[in-house]
Amino acid sequence: EVICNFLIVWLIDSKLRELVYDPRLTEPAAQLLEVERLRFWHDQVFYKPAMHPGVVPWHQDYSYWTRVAPAKHITINLMLDDADEKNGCLQFIPGSHRWGLLPSLPFDSPLEKIRELLSDEQAAVFQPQFAPVPAGSATFHHSHTLHGSAGNRSQRPRRALVINYMCAQTRVADDTQPLLRFAPHLPVGALVEGELFPIVLPRQD
Repeated sequence: EVICNFLIVWLIDSKLRELVYDPRLTEPAAQLLEVERLRFWHDQVFYKPAMHPGVVPWHQDYSYWTRVAPAKHITINLMLDDADEKNGCLQFIPGSHRWGLLPSLPFDSPLEKIRELLSDEQAAVFQPQFAPVPAGSATFHHSHTLHGSAGNRSQRPRRALVINYMCAQTRVADDTQPLLRFAPHLPVGALVEGELFPIVLPRQD
């Protein structure tokens, strides 16, 4: 079973829209990306109900985002509930952001499917680290960092708001498919900009 996942929620909820511009998120994200101008990419809401077996397979976020370049993106996972090993908190592979890009996998893949695609060197250092996070706190990771999460084995829900940012100079690398559902068509080489992709630092709304 696949977990519940919703995209582009920020356009219909004013509080989430305000959060997209919150300097507590945008400023550290810009610092980690080493940029002065930060652009919003998209948001997601993940929901794992109590005792739900759905997993998020090991993956690199950018493996699903190759239609834009450069690969200068960051993901913030903001927990709405306490997350721990029992209810399916995120797991990371330290150092994997330096591996280069691995193939993308369907989101209904088994958690460990990516292991079949690793080199011997990568497999030797594939040591998952759990990242338990209390509600109201967040993790930040680079778009090449390998991460995933297991099912929820607890009687508690596990809800998270995910916000993705990118450098302000991001351009279209592949225009054979929409950048996002409902996004207007942009040709190869065009700057990714417009209502769906605002500059959030410095704030311009």
